[in-house]
Amino acid sequence: MQRGILSMSIKERVFKKESLDRYLAEDRKFNKTLSAKDLISMGIGAVIGTGIFILPGTVAALHSGPAITISFVIAALVCSTAAMCYAEFSSALPIAGSAYSFGNVVFGEIVGWFLGWALILEYMLSVAAVSTGFSAYFNSLLAGFGIHLPKAITGPFDPANGTFINLPAVLIVLFIAYVLSRGLRTSMTINSIVVVIKIAIIILFLLVGMFYVKPANWDPFMPFGTKGVLVGAAQVFFAYLGFDVVASSAAEVKEPAKNMPRGIIGTLAICTLLYILVSIVLTGMISYTKLNVADPVSFALYAVKQNWVAGIISVSALAGMFTMMVTMVYSSSRLIYSIGRDGLLPKFLGQINEKTKTPEKSMLIVTVIIALTGGFFSLNQLTNLVNIGTLLAFMFVSLGVLPLRKRKDIPNKDGFKVPFYPVLPIISAILCAVMLAQLSLETWTAAFVWFAVGMVIYFSYGIKHSKINE
Repeated sequence: MQRGILSMSIKERVFKKESLDRYLAEDRKFNKTLSAKDLISMGIGAVIGTGIFILPGTVAALHSGPAITISFVIAALVCSTAAMCYAEFSSALPIAGSAYSFGNVVFGEIVGWFLGWALILEYMLSVAAVSTGFSAYFNSLLAGFGIHLPKAITGPFDPANGTFINLPAVLIVLFIAYVLSRGLRTSMTINSIVVVIKIAIIILFLLVGMFYVKPANWDPFMPFGTKGVLVGAAQVFFAYLGFDVVASSAAEVKEPAKNMPRGIIGTLAICTLLYILVSIVLTGMISYTKLNVADPVSFALYAVKQNWVAGIISVSALAGMFTMMVTMVYSSSRLIYSIGRDGLLPKFLGQINEKTKTPEKSMLIVTVIIALTGGFFSLNQLTNLVNIGTLLAFMFVSLGVLPLRKRKDIPNKDGFKVPFYPVLPIISAILCAVMLAQLSLETWTAAFVWFAVGMVIYFSYGIKHSKINE
């Protein structure tokens, strides 16, 4: 009988819900400076990376043909269901921490921790992986000017192959952390400038490429049939992941009830338009059968003798990776801050510098972990774990709209609400579950190990130090 009472008390304890009022009080220390325009810039920075110059070509060649445009539309519609759920949460709960904090408020602490631990994996691993890609592009750019860095400092720790540290990957992470530590306004200004450069280069490709479009290249439009279009949609779905990081900035947004939905949905709309336009022009310039190459956009430009534009594309690739890392490092620091704020990780991580209004200590920890991971490890086999973290967060946020609507203590009269409630949130959760089922057993095994470590940390440290106990 005592054991039953004890187990019941533990169950009640781990599912105890956080107070929204406490979160709002804690997060008042942040400066509210971000507008909808800043959020869209941040979102585009996270979503549009080098993939926009690769996926339209490779997926068209292998799966969709010129109908890759339809694949992108289908993937965007699937993503938009989750995006609307995030928009409602961000509008109703303008707090730092994204899905972690949302989970704490509507499901209970253990679910929030589970989501936070998934997001730590998503954010930090994605930045570490992209930092190594940035290093490769940067080294290639230097080589074009006849500058060659020593092999020993251009790869992960692998003495057998003569590499000891990927120094460019480490340095770019340190630089981004320095920029973010200067204050959010400065960081967003730099991010916005680089995003504008990135979009300008994409527009340059569209303007140059449209003069070489041959409608005959769009025939046949669906060479792989409807199945090929759907397989293509599943392949490009992951190109949209990243808009959710906008939600992590809610505590620093002016008029969050209006601006958060605009930022999240606006990001998805603009990114979808860019993906579709690039796909149309690319498959019109050259037959889809020739696009299964590492750099299809550059390949197409070289084919029509526009070598100078192809060279500029490499600059856009660097810009794309830079803005993605800025957004994800920023989001990582706010996530770690949120978990430290709640006492589930050491409380010093939840402190905010009074002068810069940034969580400097969580930023330092995030920077060190990402720099070491990108500098010393090969991440090729681990990047699929990013997708698991993202999709799990999407699924729980989608389901979370159901209890959120029933909470009388969380008013959201003037904010965004998901249409077709409760059908659309349920459809969103099911679609996320379907995408999760597509990931390999190897990826799931690695994720299980990660979550097992997370549960050990929660039950050995977090549950004892949580501020819910107060």
